[in-house]
Amino acid sequence: MLPYSSIQREKFIAANATEYGAQAQTLAWAAPAQTACAQERRMHALAEMAPHIELAAKQTKPHWRALSPGCRICARGEWSCLFINGQCNCRCFYCPTAQNDVGVPTTNRLAFPTPAEYAEYVERFNFSGVSISGGEPLLTFDRTLRYIAAVRRRSGSAVHIWMYTNGTLATAQRLKQLHAAGLDEIRFDISAAGYDLEKPRMAADLIPCVTVEIPAIPEDGERLTALLPQLHQVGVRHLNLHQLRLTPYNFAHLQKRNYTFMHGESVTVLESELTALSLLQTACQQELALPINYCSYVYKRRYQQAAVRRRNAQSMVKPFESVTESGFIRSLALVGTLAEVDVQAERLRQAPIDSTLWSLSAKKDRLVFHPSLWPRIDIGAGRLLLSYAEAVLAPNISYRYTFTELRLKSGKKIYLEKRPLGTDIEMAAQTHRLFEKMAVNGGACSPDAQETLQDEILDYEFIRAGLQEYF
Repeated sequence: MLPYSSIQREKFIAANATEYGAQAQTLAWAAPAQTACAQERRMHALAEMAPHIELAAKQTKPHWRALSPGCRICARGEWSCLFINGQCNCRCFYCPTAQNDVGVPTTNRLAFPTPAEYAEYVERFNFSGVSISGGEPLLTFDRTLRYIAAVRRRSGSAVHIWMYTNGTLATAQRLKQLHAAGLDEIRFDISAAGYDLEKPRMAADLIPCVTVEIPAIPEDGERLTALLPQLHQVGVRHLNLHQLRLTPYNFAHLQKRNYTFMHGESVTVLESELTALSLLQTACQQELALPINYCSYVYKRRYQQAAVRRRNAQSMVKPFESVTESGFIRSLALVGTLAEVDVQAERLRQAPIDSTLWSLSAKKDRLVFHPSLWPRIDIGAGRLLLSYAEAVLAPNISYRYTFTELRLKSGKKIYLEKRPLGTDIEMAAQTHRLFEKMAVNGGACSPDAQETLQDEILDYEFIRAGLQEYF
């Protein structure tokens, strides 16, 4: 795990203070003594489980036994999550957003009012998995059926389809219809229904893969521990545990509970992660047949979002640019006087290389080049600047950024905008060799990088490994 610098920590703390304002002072933030104790507890748990579990997705996803089919696709970044509606019939205290508007089915800020358009989108972007979420998909049952059936008709068995539900509206007839439409996997949030196992038991006879996906609620830890063998007995094939996180919507509910809150890319609950790891320990100790996956918040924040960025970047990256592990489009530029830079360009002109891998500015004072040309460039001949951009799907053109248009056969237009994030970040001369080793040659991101590369470069370049840092 690469620790954050003190500057980056302060940025996270400031961002959380800005988001929650004066309310932030009412939360029980983790004190240094608490985080040290929790860190030791976590390290002990992971060490004990090390021979038995896998630390997938750069050690952000510890799991016992195999991941579910949908989770494997998610970890590869090959799925699309369709929010079929925005309405729910349960009022779970941990829900991160309001769920009171049916709305139009959306994914990645794109609306898909017809099943055919969405099915074409799935095919166009070559997704191998589709999840149907909400809200509660069974509140708009006919709509849910139509979208599942449309994807199945268009993509056949090439796409694995799963659905999230609290299960309260599930019936045997509906489950049969869902399977007939093409549903491969159903995921129940049994914490929304008092941990009742009736609906998962019913579904086990009707849907190929039944998964229980719930938040790791600290006060329910003992109850969940006792429930683990029962889940397997009723036909549940996988258990996914999520980490509780704070949002402006659930703030009042989480604040009332005896939780310890941690800073980071979002505010999370310390006890939730420890509860999930405790359940994993139980599975290992008892050698349970039920596979358990801890889907940490940092996995969602780092790994899932990087996968989306990488997919989008492929349609926007230029030949002389490259895509980082974190999914950002990277531009390397040597900047200096005309005499300094043009001599470098002349070397490239004379070399037997693809001329699209580099570009010289009109003033001949800026040479942008692909990382593969690094050995041919005299890096010390000028200033080395790094720029990063993110390719973002958009329903409309903002005209503020470079964009490309993707037109589906149905006539629907989708736009990809290339939005600059870090521009002309100058790299110090003493970091050139380290950058070459890690970013250019694909070497491991070592702890030494923390001391020599700026935080912004690290986060644009790499997905940080390991679970959340406690502070």
